[in-house]
Amino acid sequence: MIQKIKSSLLLCAFVLSTPITLMAQDKQFTLHDLIPGGKTHSRFVPENRPGLQWAGDMYIYVEKNSVIGAKPKHYPEIRVSRSGLNQALQAAGLDSVARMPSFSVPYKGKQILAFTQKQHRIHYDMQEGKVVADYRLDKAGSNYEFCPANSYLAFTDGNNIKILSPDNQTSIVTRETKDGIVCGQTVHQREFGINKGLFWSPKGSALAFYRMDESMVTDYPIVNIDARCAKAEPRKYPMAGMKSHEVTVGIYNLSNGETVWLQTGTPKEKYLTNIAWSPDEKSIYIAELNRDQNEMQLVRYSALTGEKEADLFTEKNDRYVEPQHPVLFLPNDPDKFIWQSQRDGYNHLYLYDTSGKLLKQLTKGDWIVMNVLGFDPKGENLFITSTQPHPLSSFSYGTPLNINGWRLEMKKGETHLISGGTGLRGVHNLSISPDGKYAIDNYSTPDVPRKIEIVQTKNRKTIETLLTAENPYEGYALPEIEVGTIKAADGVTNLNYRLVKPVGLDENKKYPAIIYVYGGPHAQLITGDFMNGVRGWDIYMAQRGYVMLTVDSRGSANRGFEFESVIHRNLGVNEMADQIKGVDFLKSLPYVDADRIGVHGWSYGGFMTTNLMLSYPEIFKVGVAGGPVIDWSNYEIMYGERYMDRPQDNPEGYKNANMKLKAGNLKGHLLMIHGDIDPVVVWQHSLGFLKACVDADTYPDYFVYPRHPHNVTGKDRPHLYEKITRYFDDYLK
Repeated sequence: MIQKIKSSLLLCAFVLSTPITLMAQDKQFTLHDLIPGGKTHSRFVPENRPGLQWAGDMYIYVEKNSVIGAKPKHYPEIRVSRSGLNQALQAAGLDSVARMPSFSVPYKGKQILAFTQKQHRIHYDMQEGKVVADYRLDKAGSNYEFCPANSYLAFTDGNNIKILSPDNQTSIVTRETKDGIVCGQTVHQREFGINKGLFWSPKGSALAFYRMDESMVTDYPIVNIDARCAKAEPRKYPMAGMKSHEVTVGIYNLSNGETVWLQTGTPKEKYLTNIAWSPDEKSIYIAELNRDQNEMQLVRYSALTGEKEADLFTEKNDRYVEPQHPVLFLPNDPDKFIWQSQRDGYNHLYLYDTSGKLLKQLTKGDWIVMNVLGFDPKGENLFITSTQPHPLSSFSYGTPLNINGWRLEMKKGETHLISGGTGLRGVHNLSISPDGKYAIDNYSTPDVPRKIEIVQTKNRKTIETLLTAENPYEGYALPEIEVGTIKAADGVTNLNYRLVKPVGLDENKKYPAIIYVYGGPHAQLITGDFMNGVRGWDIYMAQRGYVMLTVDSRGSANRGFEFESVIHRNLGVNEMADQIKGVDFLKSLPYVDADRIGVHGWSYGGFMTTNLMLSYPEIFKVGVAGGPVIDWSNYEIMYGERYMDRPQDNPEGYKNANMKLKAGNLKGHLLMIHGDIDPVVVWQHSLGFLKACVDADTYPDYFVYPRHPHNVTGKDRPHLYEKITRYFDDYLK
């Protein structure tokens, strides 16, 4: 059974019955209007409040070259003008700014703004109206990590770590010279929630950091064609089943300049993830994952001696365990912390004491905690966003389309809605004030481009509305968007779909259809935000007379562990079966030409596109696969082995997902696109597929974007989608 919702982009209405026909409009979009990087794209992005954040007890944002700010319930006023800022900069002997820079707020509860200007990190006090700190940044420096407790700045210089003091004195933390030793940077290919390599202690007395030895990992050749003679710029790339790098953690003490190394022991090929300090700075907590990624131990080490203090608890799963978040200590109870886990099938919160004893599960249900936003000062309430349904909602359709903000009472374990808006719909992004009394709620719904409100966290009362954005597409020819569910190939699971119909649809005509696919983990394409997350290219193609369909198949994110992990050891099997159910849905529509169905996707979606073209050549006539994984044995260890195990342990799974072995099945028109310096899906994938097609006497088309990594971004992105559009126009339209 198919359930559906039709949404008009011009009328604020959702119905479950007859679609609303939109009035024809005269204006037509160009790719530069709809694709990021396009010359006119900025005009079609819903208005926002740049730099909106809390600074002490007031919210601030940038508008017309000024910083606007106010306490809740007060009228917003200019707090910093560009002229006033330039006077302060000149008084400090610094260069003036031509426009208001992007700010951060480094000190919680203070009205001090930080920004970078010409190799200077500058701190400006809004209340005093003057520059209060000037850090002279190293030209070779990167990965800067500021510590508000001591006002020091840690950073990396090449493969080593340095620290810059407030009086601009530099200390050297590491002095590694051996090739392949990297300190202070991300490790494990940025998996497991790892996004940095430097970790200040709460009081600023010490710095924890990653040290990665990748000297044993094979060099992968990347070629720089910009040089007079092209030169090799190899990088370390551990492929599934091969030798991995080895990681440990150092603790640098600022008072004596000495480093203690955590004694993480053997085997050395394991993953040290989610580093966290204890509030008293005496211990380090690490989620240690074995290479097989099916067993995780939360371990506590002494930050003073490096010795292991305790194995607190273990999580196991026959498929995989994927820690994503470090422990979070309660503000006024340093003997308790919160742990996030999917152990019951959904990402939820668990309260532990520091001995490793589980005190209680804080959240529970067939929904997931998306983000933890922080505590109020007393630690009585924790603020989160989640896909939790609400009994007052008149629109709970389409889990997990809606993401709301909630206040969790720590003692009672009860959750209270704090999102703004009236329909409890949409995707809400919240920021909590330092006192925990207010939240900035920046949200959109399928028919609301953006709304920003200040809400009270206690009773969800809207204090003021900072912005109600107008529809940037007003006056343009827009397609009708339908959102609903179809049954998965298992006959039980509901899958969300989004159907974008041709502008000016005539149901007596037959239109070509394109499936846009991703299909893999950590991604959700159909959402509850503006226009249900529709892509600009989908709108453009609907304008050109195509039916555009997207299905979040099993394997995609935010539906629980079972839904996402069903792909384990057999990538492409269940995902493709679900996409074929999407094809069946398309064929049920009287205006879809079943003989003109195409498919397009990037990365995992490129793998899916290629697989669908080769596995169902009788269905898909045209495909465009970007940055595609062709052979999972050529993909990196962390992601590849999590979902496929090692090639030597899962030969059949790797064989079935190897597109080179299916190259002889190609019958339709397939365009493959790749960036030649792709560090994620290395160039070898698509080149290997081309060779396999030559050997099999099949004839794909190919296009390379020189000097582009995994995604084609910036000013070249409209070119990419012009290329893709022309290909479908040539062979499908």
